[in-house]
Amino acid sequence: MMAKDAGSNATSRRDPQRTRERILSAALAEFAAKGFAGARVDLIARRASINKRMLYHYFGDKEGLFKAVLRRKISERRAWAENLSSNPAERLPFWFKTACNDADWIRLLEWEALQGDGQKVIDEKERRTAMTGWLKRLRQRQTRGELSPELNPCHLALAMQSLTMFPVAFPQLTRLITGKPVSDPKFQRAHADFLKKFAVAFRPKKKTNQIA
Repeated sequence: MMAKDAGSNATSRRDPQRTRERILSAALAEFAAKGFAGARVDLIARRASINKRMLYHYFGDKEGLFKAVLRRKISERRAWAENLSSNPAERLPFWFKTACNDADWIRLLEWEALQGDGQKVIDEKERRTAMTGWLKRLRQRQTRGELSPELNPCHLALAMQSLTMFPVAFPQLTRLITGKPVSDPKFQRAHADFLKKFAVAFRPKKKTNQIA
C-alpha cells in the first residue's frame, strides 16, 4: 500500500495539472453524491488516487476545493456559451443536452440548496459576478434584436435555466409526467424538439404592417 501511495505521489509531482484535474473530477462526484456537508475529503482523495496531504497542498481545505469545482464548471460553461449561436432555438436544446450529460453538476446545486440556510453560498461573490455577466449578455442580445426586450432579463434567465435543467433535476417528475426516464433518448429528442419550438416565445414580436 505504501509503495502504491509513493508511486501516486511521485506521479502527482511530475504532472500537477493532471493531478488537479483528477482531484476536481473526484470532488465533483463526491459533492454531487453527498453535498458539501456530507462529502469527505479522504474519499475524494481515494477517488483521485492520491493522499489527503496532496489534496490540501493544492486546494487548502474542503471549502477551497468546493470553490475550485464551482469555478471550473462556471468557466467551462462560459467558454461553451461564447461559441454558441445566439438563436434561442439552438441554445436551449444545447443546454438541455448539456444538463443530461452533466447530471452531477445539477445534483451538486440541489444539495447546496437543501443544505443551505437561504443566505450566502460558498464563493458567492465570484458566482454573482458570473451571473451578472450572463444578465449583461442577455441585455445585449435584447438590444441586438435577438431576444424580446419586453422580457425581464432576470426572469428570462430563470426561465431558461428551468426549461433546460428541470427534467434532470427532478427525474421522478419527468417520468411521472411523460412516462419516460430523462435518460431515455426518445424523451431527450422530444424535449429538445419542444425547446426549439418554444424558443419563439423569447424572440421579439414581428411587426405587422398597419393599413391607414
